[in-house]
Amino acid sequence: MRRASTDKATPEALAAAKEERRRKREERRAKQRTANVGRAEKMHKLRIEREKAGGPQIMQDLSAEEVDATAYHIGCSGWFYWRWRGDFYPDGLPTSEWFPHYASHFETVEINASFYSWPTEATVKTWIRQAEGKQFVYTVKVCELITHIKRFEGTKTLVKDFGLIADLLGPRMGCFLFQLPPSIRYTAAGLKKILSQLDHARRNVVEFRHASWWNDEVYAPFRETGTIFCSCSGPRLPDQLVKTADDIYLRFHGPKQWYRHDYSEAELRVWSNRIQESGAKRVWAYFNNDYEGYATKNARLLSSLLGA
Repeated sequence: MRRASTDKATPEALAAAKEERRRKREERRAKQRTANVGRAEKMHKLRIEREKAGGPQIMQDLSAEEVDATAYHIGCSGWFYWRWRGDFYPDGLPTSEWFPHYASHFETVEINASFYSWPTEATVKTWIRQAEGKQFVYTVKVCELITHIKRFEGTKTLVKDFGLIADLLGPRMGCFLFQLPPSIRYTAAGLKKILSQLDHARRNVVEFRHASWWNDEVYAPFRETGTIFCSCSGPRLPDQLVKTADDIYLRFHGPKQWYRHDYSEAELRVWSNRIQESGAKRVWAYFNNDYEGYATKNARLLSSLLGA
């Protein structure tokens, strides 16, 4: 069904339509945030039950050794975007075939939906099922309930509950990505609070959105705990690769404008050189410049430059 043209709409009508979309989006987000509390409680109960039963027993067709032996994990931040239809996803390809199509080009994805909606056990089982027969690994972005709503205040149990996702995924688990809002600036107390809440038995990545966190007072305790500092290509953030663990983690948002930048070969060659010179055992790199569909193209180019 073709969408009605807005060419002749008045500025007032366009503004009203935009406001209505904003209102519906806020209503949807409010419902998600309410649901996340209940979902977190269910996962807590599930974790306790599984611990009493001796832990989850998930059969996998991919070994942990295969994941750890892979040097480069390069993909996109999410894979289900309507804007990719007609470009990355061929016209006429059913949405049920989008993941297999994505997985035919990449061996990893950074799950972004888990930030907005705390995943259920059924959701995780779907991730496992759709990756069967493939050498595919998931990185999971931690729910905003922990990072943005509670802001790491008394969230140690929540972090442990969310960690059950890794046990369910088994060797298909990549990293947990904790993204903090730009309003949180560096303080020694804030740093201690974050690191004390993490489960350091996991492969944890912390992404800061304020430049004050790029300093040696942060890097040192990250190294001591094996926490991975997320290197970002984003507006007003330091343009550098930071290594605090055997693994390095990079997110490409766009250096000047969030989510819309098309990285040139010259720009990605700079990052490719940094990656190769870092001495990292494993590289996790995800492109979040999905608005114009550049992410898939840029991810494949970086892979090519690295010979991945």
